[in-house]
Amino acid sequence: MPDIPTVTLPSGISVPALGLGTWKMGESPNDANAEIESLRRGLDLGMTLIDTAEMYGEGASEELTGKAIDGRRDEVFLVSKVYPWNASRPGVIEACEASLERLQTDRLDLYLLHWRGEHPLEETVAGFEALRRDGKIGAWGVSNFDTADMEELMAVPDGRNCATNQVLYNLSRRGIEYDLLPWCQEHEIPVMAYSPIEQGRILRNAELIRIAKAYQATPAQVALAFLLERDKVIAIPKSSTASRVEENAVAVDLDISDEDWEALDAAFPPPERKQPLEML
Repeated sequence: MPDIPTVTLPSGISVPALGLGTWKMGESPNDANAEIESLRRGLDLGMTLIDTAEMYGEGASEELTGKAIDGRRDEVFLVSKVYPWNASRPGVIEACEASLERLQTDRLDLYLLHWRGEHPLEETVAGFEALRRDGKIGAWGVSNFDTADMEELMAVPDGRNCATNQVLYNLSRRGIEYDLLPWCQEHEIPVMAYSPIEQGRILRNAELIRIAKAYQATPAQVALAFLLERDKVIAIPKSSTASRVEENAVAVDLDISDEDWEALDAAFPPPERKQPLEML
């Protein structure tokens, strides 16, 4: 079994640096059994962080995740997200209760604001803190927040309790390396990288394929190794089959040479200036 590296959250809790995403899961009854099996296989391999959201399939992903972790809840570091329009102080609490019901659990380990909306951050944070006090969530964080958003959050009462920022980050989306990633690392707020293989689009890149072949690896494994190389970054690829989860897990054992990292930098150049935060 691969030895999955960990990332430490501000609370001191260690979580796997390679977890399991669930975007688009639970939307087709024909795929449900394979999707449940893929999540369970991930747990077997130590990829015990599962990320979902009330948005995914309007709750269908949470329901499927609940089935996958049935009987194994204590193994899982469970993450879900609240819609921005539900992120008033009372709305956050109501949305969390609904997510818990769909997930068939009494608590989330981490609850995120999916992106910024109309509700003031003070209200959202107050709702998160109330949930934390009540034991409904272990910690809270944000998603799709750029550097200025994070600075604003830090100025809000209890805003410094933010445990993570989940953003779009992969070889082809490196804009956060200019300012947001260093800011988060400096403040010891881990970054969760969603769509870490750009939903498969980067896997056809000729240079990525060449380097993968040199290591008898797949392009996806090299793309994940790129993120695993970064300090305080958690990758959450979505895989609908157990075999793909097994493939992803092997990425932790790849040891890419400096020369090949430089070749990847040439194929996927890091940013030279501030870029707007990208979202999918």
